[in-house]
Amino acid sequence: MRVIGAMSGSSLDGIDVACCTFERTPTGWKGRVEAARTVPFTAELRDRLESASSTTGLELARLHADMGRTIGEACRALLADAPAELIASHGHTVFHQPGAGFTLQVGCGATIAALTGLPVVCDLRTKDVALGGQGAPLVPLGEKHLFPEHRTFLNLGGISNIAHHSADRVVGYDVGPCNQALNGLAAEAGAAYDAGGAMARQGRVLPELLAQLDALPFYHQAPPRSLGREWYEVHMRPLLSDRSIALSDRLRTAVEHCAGMIARELRNVGAQACLVTGGGAHNTLLVERLRELSGLAIELPSTALIDHKEAYIFAFLGMLRSLGEPTALASVTGARRDSVGGALYLPN
Repeated sequence: MRVIGAMSGSSLDGIDVACCTFERTPTGWKGRVEAARTVPFTAELRDRLESASSTTGLELARLHADMGRTIGEACRALLADAPAELIASHGHTVFHQPGAGFTLQVGCGATIAALTGLPVVCDLRTKDVALGGQGAPLVPLGEKHLFPEHRTFLNLGGISNIAHHSADRVVGYDVGPCNQALNGLAAEAGAAYDAGGAMARQGRVLPELLAQLDALPFYHQAPPRSLGREWYEVHMRPLLSDRSIALSDRLRTAVEHCAGMIARELRNVGAQACLVTGGGAHNTLLVERLRELSGLAIELPSTALIDHKEAYIFAFLGMLRSLGEPTALASVTGARRDSVGGALYLPN
């Protein structure tokens, strides 16, 4: 099956769309990315997404429809070069509070189906939350099928998350904010992100600030655990926003914090090596500190997989949903059972 996966992460860098082919073989699933691109958000839409958690109900409804059109148009443009049979859209997370029983991703699936003329799978997290799970991460199920040669995975997105696959079990959970924090600081210098960690390299680690970040209660919760952007806004952003401290020092300390928390969790799961993807994999300082603090072999795949692995895997999960097969692993999310999640919108 040829499927387009569409993913918008909390780093707010745009919509990743990837057309992927999947084939079931006697030994398991095989997949590949046929074509992929990132469609940047307009400044206006980015601002609306960043403030979505504190907006009105009317504006949130309007944002849901507008994101559906934006995702649908990105998919339709990719379809001109790479035909597909199905679209799987993650949408953009505005609220994620599984402890309170809800998660919300905007990006109307019906609008995407109307614009593209294809079946659309969306809302992939809600069923797992309804079953008492975290609704995240969902990617480990795709990793299990599509990357059987690897055991430990790290995604450096707006939020960093890890997954570890043993012979009889898969565990995965969010470690903490990553590009949310680094990109937010880079924005103070008028940059979308700190390319290669260049600004952070000019700074120094501030022990007091690092200790405050490391002491945040979330890092001491046992998995399963997951985060939404609202946690970062309330708990971490205030610690990083003191402009009396040099920006380079805050960035360098944030890199050290992210690398240290991730290295700790890699040790906790018993990793021997790690496949790293997500936009943070392009931050060479962050990757260097990960290697030094974890002592592990840190492997970076092709640029296509670094940038589009999550879109690739959500395409796979959408296909599983269309086949009526599980899309979430209870061992990862803490739900009462594995489940088939996602809403399916059919074209006219």
